[in-house]
Amino acid sequence: RWIKFEEKVEDGGERWSAPHVPALPLHSLFQLRTCLQKGTVLLDLDAPSFKEIIDKALSRQTEEAELQPELRERLAALLLCQPRHRPTKSLLQLLVELGLSPCRGKAKSWSEPGAQLSKTPLKEQLRNRFKKKVPPGAEAAHVAVGEVEFLEKPFTAFIRLRRGVTLGSLSEVALPSRFLFILLGPRAKVKSYHEVGRAMATLLTDEVFQRVAWQAEQREDLIAGMEAFLDELTVLPPGKWDPSARIPPPSCLPSPHRRTTAHQPDRQSHGNGDMAAAGDRAGPRHAHSREELERTGRLFGGLLQDIRRKAQWYGSDFSDGLHPQCLSAVLYIYLATVTNAITFGGMLGDATANMQGVLESFLGTAFAGSVFCLFSGQPLTILSSTGPVLVFERLLFSFSQDHGLDYLEFRLWIGLWVAFFGVVLVATEASHLVRYFTRFTEEGFCALISLIFIYDSLKKMLSLADTFPINWQYRLDNVTFYGCICNLSSPGTAPAPSGQARGWGGSRVSMPNLSLLPALSSQPPAALAMLSRTQCLDQGGHLLGTSCQYVPDVTLFSFLLFGGTFLSCTVLKRFRSSRYFPVGVRKVVSDFAIILAILASCTVDAALGLETPKLLVPSELKPTNPARGWIIFPFGANPWWVCLVSMVPAVLVTILIFMDQQITAVILNRREYKLQKGAGFHLDFLCVSLLMVVTSITGLPWYVSATVISLAHMESLRKESTTSAPGEHPRFLGIREQRLTGLAVFVLTGVSVFMAPILKHIPMPVLYGVFLHMGVAALNSIQLTDRVRLLLMPAKHQPDLAYLRHVPLRRVHLFTIIQLLCLALLWVVKSTMAAIIFPVMV
Repeated sequence: RWIKFEEKVEDGGERWSAPHVPALPLHSLFQLRTCLQKGTVLLDLDAPSFKEIIDKALSRQTEEAELQPELRERLAALLLCQPRHRPTKSLLQLLVELGLSPCRGKAKSWSEPGAQLSKTPLKEQLRNRFKKKVPPGAEAAHVAVGEVEFLEKPFTAFIRLRRGVTLGSLSEVALPSRFLFILLGPRAKVKSYHEVGRAMATLLTDEVFQRVAWQAEQREDLIAGMEAFLDELTVLPPGKWDPSARIPPPSCLPSPHRRTTAHQPDRQSHGNGDMAAAGDRAGPRHAHSREELERTGRLFGGLLQDIRRKAQWYGSDFSDGLHPQCLSAVLYIYLATVTNAITFGGMLGDATANMQGVLESFLGTAFAGSVFCLFSGQPLTILSSTGPVLVFERLLFSFSQDHGLDYLEFRLWIGLWVAFFGVVLVATEASHLVRYFTRFTEEGFCALISLIFIYDSLKKMLSLADTFPINWQYRLDNVTFYGCICNLSSPGTAPAPSGQARGWGGSRVSMPNLSLLPALSSQPPAALAMLSRTQCLDQGGHLLGTSCQYVPDVTLFSFLLFGGTFLSCTVLKRFRSSRYFPVGVRKVVSDFAIILAILASCTVDAALGLETPKLLVPSELKPTNPARGWIIFPFGANPWWVCLVSMVPAVLVTILIFMDQQITAVILNRREYKLQKGAGFHLDFLCVSLLMVVTSITGLPWYVSATVISLAHMESLRKESTTSAPGEHPRFLGIREQRLTGLAVFVLTGVSVFMAPILKHIPMPVLYGVFLHMGVAALNSIQLTDRVRLLLMPAKHQPDLAYLRHVPLRRVHLFTIIQLLCLALLWVVKSTMAAIIFPVMV
């Protein structure tokens, strides 16, 4: 049987083979061409049943191939017999059959030998699980070949029906039939007949020949279509490969449109799918020459076009979010957003003396993100604080402290000017400049942000060794010397004499190694209390003993949780392409991979009960710094001229916000994501600019698109074809474009303040593992990573990438090295106080 690739019934008739590319003898194609030239060809035959089709085919033979009446009757009776089908059964069905009849020989077919073809589909056809693999709207083609002892010469017929007709129980699944090919002949040529039938089935599964067969008006059209098929044929020399070997289906097939165009080698090789090689050579305008970036020449013209374009999709932006996959995306991105808010909130608090802290970060993320998801042009974007903004906040706070200015009021005026400049840029359609961003720029920016995620997650894990020190001095042989006692007396008590330690009741205990155990104080037993560490410190005591500083190896276990979560996320995310379990199970596991990995790690952590660092969120709605309020007034604390001077730093922040926002928008709106609802570059930047007003007045952090989290959001919403032929890889259909997931993420972030009792059970190493997974996934999504791997590969092991066919390898390596040097320069800039100009350097 064929859908796209060939499947054979294995010896014994118990199972279908794995799908494979059919390998045809060249002679069988020549024989097939002869059959079409000399046999019966009926096009647009109008017949409601299989019996009538056979009668008309036998009665319309050519004169030289016409059969005797008695032979026609015997042949018609033979063709109307019920064919044997090998049904596709689930593993459970096979186990049940094996249990019910363990000694049964060959599998029972649907019908007994000699049974007549049923005029209506059988229940086995209707319940056949194989129908799930058939794409909607498909029609069947039947190929019947074999030897017949009563025929002296072959009988051949090619039939195309005027309309699809369900031919009873003829096919394996109940589908309307459109084409039939029959080849029956005398004995001694069974293999030849079989190979001709395989050749015809292969032709009918070829999309180009299908068009020819549908549109053919006479025999010559079919033969011309077959000649075109032979023109594209590739011959394998017989001594250089094993004909019994089955060629596995490729991961990518050329499109029929490209095959039907002129057979030019350079044009055909562009469609590999790994990269848009032709697009790269065409320059930056080819990559982004879309209507969203065309200038209208009118004030706010681009913004109005964005609004018109997105307004028609606004209703579906909510209805399309009602899908189980969106639930997985919400939970995944919510935990990533919460962790990011805590991280940046803590760093902002350190940089601004808690003028902006974790609570402000939570509230700002929730408010800005929700508004952006409701009104933006690309609601799949996730807003967050970024590194350059953090550097600017630190510089601004230091400048305000040094010159006696009020930081929040100064920041308010900068935010208002940034919003004004942003509106001016939207009015003048400045976003059209992003069409000149090249792949070089996009990959450099994305690679840097991904490396920052990876670096920060590893840095946070390494810092656990300071909070939970590793007990390097522990020796298993000295375990009898270790102890810790609470001393409620003053810590200045003189120690016991050297070589001995005074125990309870004044007795002296000999110690073999005083360096391992500090002496206990010479106090009566009442002073040496049996209290817990917390109780001892609360009552003003201090701890004595060698194991007082001992901490269970929390650092090691945290690293195990960190690595285990990262590996679990990676493995489960790839489970969709696994060979195990049915497609539905693999899809659910892949969609909920991150959540399953987090739940598994949290379960392990709870079972062991170690005091690993947990996710702590604010539990009270009050400013982190009590000296500030929720509303920042523009006048009163600073001189009047500050509102004018703030225009200067506002220009720098505007450039920073514009570059950061638009580069991320370009990456998210790439053509390879197959977005159907269009982008909204002008509308997105307007939303970010207006949000600057609100966040500046309330003293909340400033927000811009977060590249890595936004890419993770889009990857979690990938759509793939639900029906795929055996051997065919699921096709990427695009992204589930909607507003509900982002809106739900930011609403949950806002109410996280009230979910502290639940969130406190999530270990921070688990979330850092998720961060590492996001960084690695984003890094692997860019072509730069593939080209870096090429630097380490010998030429004979390099994959067959499209750009390697057109660009010399030396130039590819040179381009990669230049890109790596620029990336290293950006990293150096990012690591210094000059990080504020980092987006400009990109």
